[in-house]
Amino acid sequence: MNRAAAGKALLWALLAIPALLIVRRYLTDEDLWPGDLLQPTGLWSARLIVLALILTPLSMLLPRAPWVRWLVRNRRAFGVAAFGYGLLHLVFYVLDMETVRNILAEIGALGIWTAWAAFFCLLPMAITSNDASMRWLRRSWKRVQRLAYPAAILTLLHWMFVHDGLTEALLTFAPLAALTLYRLARSLGGSRPSPQKLNQGVSS
Repeated sequence: MNRAAAGKALLWALLAIPALLIVRRYLTDEDLWPGDLLQPTGLWSARLIVLALILTPLSMLLPRAPWVRWLVRNRRAFGVAAFGYGLLHLVFYVLDMETVRNILAEIGALGIWTAWAAFFCLLPMAITSNDASMRWLRRSWKRVQRLAYPAAILTLLHWMFVHDGLTEALLTFAPLAALTLYRLARSLGGSRPSPQKLNQGVSS
């Protein structure tokens, strides 16, 4: 295994650790309800969505930082991991609700349909987050990856209307808001994007 492959394997292992600990906790703690694990799984999904989205403006702000270049090279992993934690969040939600009838009864609530919408924005991104899809979709691939932006907004709304901790939600998304404004300011000011800017979309 070469150095790059070893680095990616290590990254995936690190990204999987919180999920493994959450699942282990669920399987070993008899007093734990599935609903108790909605907050940590949702939090990790939100963090990784934000991380994937801030990398382009961050690379414009810090074009020579080695750690930023490393994050940019591995952005696809963060996007896919965000979907993975979102899927785990959904699994615990379904287990907590127990029946399809219970799920459908509250699907119209603002804090619930926004979560479903965010999940279905992340789904096509995760499915197409591979080299074969990039070649097949060509320019359309970027449009698919831009679904991460509505997914982020929907995730924030879900968090605000369902989970406690509005301050934590706003702090989690504050870096994304600040760096997006910075990127827009540079674009409106006529600044050219840094060479670090990816041409591979949000989750690459």
